[in-house]
Amino acid sequence: MTTVSERFLRYIKFDTMSIEETTDPTTLGQLEFAKVLVEELRTMNMENISLDDYGYVVANLPANTNKKIPAFGFIAHMDTSPDMSGQGVNPQIVKDYNGQDIQINKEKNLVLSPKEFPELLNYKGKTLITTDGTTLLGADDKAGIAEIMTALDYLKNHPEQLHGKLCIAFTPNEEVGRGADHFDVKKFGADFAYTIDGGPIGELEYENFNAAGAKVSIQGRNIHPGSAKGKMVNALLLAQEYVAELPKGETPAETEGYEGFYHLTNIQGEVESATLSYIIRDFDLASFKKRKKLMNNIADKLNGKYGNERFKVEIKDQYFNMKEKIEPVKHIVDTAAKAMEAVGVVPDICPIRGGTDGARLSFMGLPTPNIFTGGHNFHGKYEFIPIFAMEKSVEVILQIIELYSIAEGSTE
Repeated sequence: MTTVSERFLRYIKFDTMSIEETTDPTTLGQLEFAKVLVEELRTMNMENISLDDYGYVVANLPANTNKKIPAFGFIAHMDTSPDMSGQGVNPQIVKDYNGQDIQINKEKNLVLSPKEFPELLNYKGKTLITTDGTTLLGADDKAGIAEIMTALDYLKNHPEQLHGKLCIAFTPNEEVGRGADHFDVKKFGADFAYTIDGGPIGELEYENFNAAGAKVSIQGRNIHPGSAKGKMVNALLLAQEYVAELPKGETPAETEGYEGFYHLTNIQGEVESATLSYIIRDFDLASFKKRKKLMNNIADKLNGKYGNERFKVEIKDQYFNMKEKIEPVKHIVDTAAKAMEAVGVVPDICPIRGGTDGARLSFMGLPTPNIFTGGHNFHGKYEFIPIFAMEKSVEVILQIIELYSIAEGSTE
């Protein structure tokens, strides 16, 4: 039986980086990887295996018992972040980590140090997989795929483990916010699911940000600077004034936990016109609405000052906090927590300071909390994952399956 780390090391060789384009999937590498996963699923007694035109891989494992067990599933995404290249990933294996600095790239003098990443000290004596400092690693979310696949392989080799219908999906484009765009919930066939897409060991998440994107368009007036007095309206300076109106300290760099923020992601412009791009995040729906209202209010205030509708704000909701959809079926979170405890993992139930496919899927009728993969420092050259954490994720998946199979219920 192939180990989870062997699978992971094979999967990360595929370049599946997403890019901001209109095609689905956004890169051909995702499609190539999907085809490999389809072939692998065929060796695992899976049924109804499909790869659609959008790049979604879906399959199911039929129940092997007459007991009434809910159909549920596991989901992971195939793409990696556009923040850093995923081409030519050259993983480094660090055995029996000693708690000291890890030199991941001698030429670039890049060091993975517990001084900067103190969580490394939690893994003394463990085997770690790191990057070589030139790419990301791809644990987000090829670790999740490897963990799901390894669990399926175990079930194939242990038919004595009873289970209901299990539904599997591997999605494209998650890293550019489009992982659920073409997800067919009815075809998936589950009552609920888990994304295996979290971070460090023990993470269990069923709350996430409410999220919106905002574009502030600013219209100036360009006049030759030699004769500009009383005539020029510099859009760049107006942009600066708009930014200054937002609450100080409510940025990603200064918030944590359940605190929301405004995040300025891009500025483009010149004297004639400028554009500010923001993302707005908040866990509380009422606070989220207030944040959106404030951005419009600032524009109204500055339009009152400068006239001529120089500020225009466009806000588009992106996703919402899945908590409201999961709380009515909270047993899916409780079962995951029990599964972790049963295999010696302490559940860390925490909010996701970001989004997940599960958030959108929950609002599409598929409640989907998120479970750890074991990885750290996603999307960059300091990414790493302990092998034992991946192994524990596999155990958690199998334990969830077992807990539902032994839950009280009747037979047909």
